[in-house]
Amino acid sequence: MNILTGIESADLFGGAVPPSVLRLIEDTRGGRWDDVTAALWTAVLSHPRCLPPYYLLYKFHANRGELGEAKEVATKALTAAAREASIDIDWCAVQPGDTDFTIPGPARFWLFTLKALAFISVRRCERAVALRLLAKLRRLDPADCVGFNVVEALLAQSGRR
Repeated sequence: MNILTGIESADLFGGAVPPSVLRLIEDTRGGRWDDVTAALWTAVLSHPRCLPPYYLLYKFHANRGELGEAKEVATKALTAAAREASIDIDWCAVQPGDTDFTIPGPARFWLFTLKALAFISVRRCERAVALRLLAKLRRLDPADCVGFNVVEALLAQSGRR
């Protein structure tokens, strides 16, 4: 079960979370930032095919304003999810027919992480990168199931400053 949402992790990320990873994640609750980082990195490195710890780690860094670290983790998450979804690890090469992004699982997590990378790019003032990521999201998710319109609005707002 995803400890953040209460929804089965398979529905969001495409697989059960091993008990050892759940213990590491549970141990982060209320912990010091360094301990949280260490536990989440341990989960990612010891279970590289398990996608939820990547999400928790890039979200943790992004929330703390550590955008370089968030980008690093999200990039690793994108690669891990691509492997699990059997799609190209080069996000630029992924095409709409490569997989079904509408069903829960690794491909959906991959798409969600692409959105996260666009968000991180906007916050890092990397407008050109954000635009490329958003263009890819528009092609792969024309119905905007992952909510990239929020990132587009943020990018538009940042361009007016």
